[in-house]
Amino acid sequence: MLDHLIRRATVVDGTGGPAYPADVGIRGGRIVVIAEPGTVTEEAVTREDADGLVLAPGFVDPHTHYDAQLFWDPYATPSMNHGVTTVAGGNCGFTLAPLHPDRPEDADYTRRMMSRVEGMALAALEEGVDWTWSTFREYLDALEGRIAVNAGFMVGHCALRRHVMGADAVGGQPTPAQLDAMLALFHDAMDAGAWGLSTTQSATHSDGDGEPVASRHARPEELLALSRAVGEHEGTQLEAIVAGCLDQFSDEEIDLLVDMTAAAGRPLNWNVLTIDAAIPERVPRQLIPSERARAAGGRIVALTMPILTPMNMSLGTFCALNLIPGWGEILALPVPERIERLRDPATRAEMLRRADSKEAGVFRRLANFGRYVIGDTYSAANEGLSGRVVNDIAAKRGQDPFHCLVEICAADDLRTVLWPMPTDNDPDSWALRQRTWEHEDVMLGGSDAGAHLDRMCGAPYTTRFLGDCLRGRKLLPLTTAVRMLTDDPARLFGLRERGRIEEGFHADLVLFDPERIDAGPATLVHDLPGDSPRLDSKAIGIVSVRVNGVETLRDDKVTGAVPGTVLRSGRDTRTVSTA
Repeated sequence: MLDHLIRRATVVDGTGGPAYPADVGIRGGRIVVIAEPGTVTEEAVTREDADGLVLAPGFVDPHTHYDAQLFWDPYATPSMNHGVTTVAGGNCGFTLAPLHPDRPEDADYTRRMMSRVEGMALAALEEGVDWTWSTFREYLDALEGRIAVNAGFMVGHCALRRHVMGADAVGGQPTPAQLDAMLALFHDAMDAGAWGLSTTQSATHSDGDGEPVASRHARPEELLALSRAVGEHEGTQLEAIVAGCLDQFSDEEIDLLVDMTAAAGRPLNWNVLTIDAAIPERVPRQLIPSERARAAGGRIVALTMPILTPMNMSLGTFCALNLIPGWGEILALPVPERIERLRDPATRAEMLRRADSKEAGVFRRLANFGRYVIGDTYSAANEGLSGRVVNDIAAKRGQDPFHCLVEICAADDLRTVLWPMPTDNDPDSWALRQRTWEHEDVMLGGSDAGAHLDRMCGAPYTTRFLGDCLRGRKLLPLTTAVRMLTDDPARLFGLRERGRIEEGFHADLVLFDPERIDAGPATLVHDLPGDSPRLDSKAIGIVSVRVNGVETLRDDKVTGAVPGTVLRSGRDTRTVSTA
C-alpha cells in the first residue's frame, strides 16, 4: 500500500526536460511510482488531486546560516514555506562547533561573533540554543530527529582555529603541532559527516570585539593543508569567501581559490556574484577563477541570486552601511555623539566621498541616498514620511539628500528604517543575469537565510524567481528554473537520490499553483527567542511541501512534523568529480 498518492499533477521533474502529467506514489519516504494519470491501482493511505498544480522536487538552498535557528525553529522558516526541503549550513567559516570543553567562554565568544558577523540576535542565540555539545559530531547529533528539513553542514575554519589556538586564533599563527591538532580536529568533524571546509578571508567579517575573525589570519599554507584534508573524505566540498567576492577578485585571491580546489580535488563555491550592467567588467573577472580551476583539475562555482533581495538599513544599528570605508568608526560612536558627527557638514562630505570611491567596491551601490525609501519611523517629527523617497523630501526641504536623511534619522534617535532602492533593476542588468545564469560555473543561491535576520530576507528567492519566470520577466522557462533550484545544487553537493522526481529518489516534493506562485513583501516580526525581530515573507501559491515523504507544510502552515535528516558526507553525499 502506498503512503500517499498525488494524482493528475503536472510534473516538472528537475532534469530540465518537458513537463508531463502523472500520478506520483510515495512509500517509505521514497518515490515508488510515476505513472500516467489514472493508471495507479495500488491503494493509498491518503491521496490528493493535484489537477492544475505543478509538482517539483524540493528546492535546495546552497548557502544558509540555519546553524542556530534550527534549534528553536526546526521548520527553517521562511525557507521551508517557500519550498526549500534541503539547506546547506556552516558557511563562511562560521559554525557553532567544535567548542573546547574546557573553555566555556568559547561559546560566549561564538555567540557574540555570530551576532556581529551574521546578524543573529544575541538574545536568540543565548535563549534559543542549549550549547551542550563539544565535538562536531555532538552538534550534528543534537539536531538529528528534530528538524523538518534536510540539512548538511560545513565545518567552519574559525571554530577549528578557536578550539586549537584559543584567543591566539585571532592574530596568531599555528605552530606545527597546532596545525596538526587542527587537522586532526577537522578529520574528526569530517568523519562525523561534515560536508567540508568553509572559510573566510573577507575584510567585512569581524568578531564581537570588532577584530578580524580567526580564519582571516590564516596563511595560504594553512588553508591548503585543510583543503588537502577535505580531499581525503568522500562526498565533500569547499566553500570560501574572500574580499573580492563582493566586487572583483585580486590576482592573489584567484590564485588562492584555484590552489584550494586543486589541492582538495573537490568543488569550491563562493558567494555572491553581483551582476550589474553598469559594471560590465565584473562578471568576466569573477569567472576567471572558474576557468583557471578547470585547467588545474579543480572546479569553482559562483553563487548568484536570481532576484534583487531587499535590505533595510539604519544609522543606529550595525548593517551594510558600517562596511563602507571610513563609516564604521563613525557609526560605532554612542548615539548622541554619532548624531553630532553626522550633522557636521565636513563629516558628511567626507563620508559621501568615501562611499562613492573605488575603495568602497560593491558598497558604492548604497551611496545614492536620494533613492532611499523611508521605512518605519518613531517620532512625531517624522509622521507621514514612511514610504516616501528621500529625494522628494529633500527637494521640499531644500536640503541635499544625505543631509535630509541624517535629519530624519536624528529625529528618531537613529532608529529610522531605511530601504535603499536597487540601482541594478534595469533591463540591461536583467539581460546580463539571464546570460550569466547559463554559465556552467554559475549556480543560483546565496540567500543567507538564517542570518542578517532583521536586515534582509533572501529565503523567498525560490518562489519569487518562479513567479517572475511564469508571469514577470519570463527570462527562463519553468522547467529550466526548477532545474536550477533543485538538480543543479543537488549535483554540486553530490546529494544521493535528491533533486529530481524519479522512482527510487527521496520524496522531497513541492506542490504549487503556477498561476499564483510568488512571495509576499518582507515584514518585520518579533518571533525569535527574547522577542528579537526578524524579516519574514509569506509564501504565495505553495500548496504542499513534503520532506522524505512526510508533509511538513500545507497552504503556508507548518504541520508540526519533523521528518528531516541531518545529511552526512559519504553516507548522504557522493564525491563530485572535478576532472
